[in-house]
Amino acid sequence: MDDSAAKLYLASATELISLIKDKKITVSQVIESIINRIEKINPKTDAWVHLNNHQSLQKATELDEKIKNGIDIGPLYGVPIGIKDIFNTQDFPTEMGSPLWKGFTPGNDARVVYYLRMANAIIVGKTETAEFAVHALGKSKNPYDPTRSPGTSSSGSAIAVSTCMVPLALGTQTAGSIIRPASFCGVYGFKPTFGLIPRTGMLKTTDPLDQVGYFARTPQDLELLFDIVRVKGRDYPLSEAALNDENRQTVKHRPWKIKFVKSSVWNKAEEYARSSLESFIQQLSQQKDFDVEEFVLPQEFDIAHHMHKIIYTKSLSYYFKNELQNRSLVSDIFYEFAAQAKEISTKQFDDAIEYQNAIANKIDKAFEGFDVIISLSTASHAPLRNEKEIDDPSLIWTMCRIPTINMPIVKTHAGLPMGIQTVARRYNDKLLLSFVNMLRSRNLISDGPNPKLEL
Repeated sequence: MDDSAAKLYLASATELISLIKDKKITVSQVIESIINRIEKINPKTDAWVHLNNHQSLQKATELDEKIKNGIDIGPLYGVPIGIKDIFNTQDFPTEMGSPLWKGFTPGNDARVVYYLRMANAIIVGKTETAEFAVHALGKSKNPYDPTRSPGTSSSGSAIAVSTCMVPLALGTQTAGSIIRPASFCGVYGFKPTFGLIPRTGMLKTTDPLDQVGYFARTPQDLELLFDIVRVKGRDYPLSEAALNDENRQTVKHRPWKIKFVKSSVWNKAEEYARSSLESFIQQLSQQKDFDVEEFVLPQEFDIAHHMHKIIYTKSLSYYFKNELQNRSLVSDIFYEFAAQAKEISTKQFDDAIEYQNAIANKIDKAFEGFDVIISLSTASHAPLRNEKEIDDPSLIWTMCRIPTINMPIVKTHAGLPMGIQTVARRYNDKLLLSFVNMLRSRNLISDGPNPKLEL
């Protein structure tokens, strides 16, 4: 393999597809480059828990043969993808970060994984997750500083994309588990509107909050994957109507209406985080077709973190009651977090669900007056592994079920990445994606980490 082919791991998914379609490279060359990259980088990051190089190469050979015979292998053309190890996969174990499920093989694919296979993606392997996708840090390491947190739950996927081991990887978010690792590892992270990516065949932790998303190094790749993995068709009338409504998904000839939100976490955030966001807002304000103003969330949003904790802990204690009985195989942090549910009554849980519905409806109505919100992704860069993280600014948007994207546009004084996020109205995912792509086209934001990042 020549030097240019050896470095195909540096390419985005969109670039790889273009090169494969034009027959300038083969799928096998892509997979060989990815395997070599993983063999070099993964021992230093522990981003992967399961790999099958032989299977990946075999699938690449099959796709190359189809191309040779004139068979369309779109829309993903053999692009390599990582899968967070809480999604069922028929050809890999699904262990969910827990020794209790060591070696478990479900024998089927989660629906979103099935969608990827039908689009001819190559599933390279399973990425590391926190225990049951909750709080306990696993083995994976932040590629910028191994002494710091990579972001817990979806860390393996964020690391794999950040270090160019794959251009795309699936993750999930119940609080901030896509936006946080994307911010800490310097990549784009996209959590679409609640329910747009199916959850069938994946670990359930908190039914009202669990949401599927993914990581990429470019906004174009975020857009590429969206229509492949989302639900569509007449069985989903609300989302189909909204996503195909041109008035909702485009700005046309008027200025973008952008709101700057501090949220209740603002005063806890580090000074460099606040100043970075304010500087970015100032930069946006200088664009002639941007109308930028601060938006103060109504007071009831101040208790969103408290209500989220009620829903989260009560759900964990219910879904994991069997696992929690085996105290020796459950981490202290998971056990103690779930144990807090004993103090929560059924009425308190029901009230928290009603609260979630109320604020989701309130923010949906507010969005009738503007297009997107800009806010902090995290309150700091990655903390040390033994430090307590500041509350996630993204948690409130998870509660509201709206789409959100981490943009990796800040490099802090410590040389660490940190993101700023943008959110849109429920089901205005295409509008949000077009906004981020537009910012990139104007060089107001850039692609993910330096692809030459070596560890």
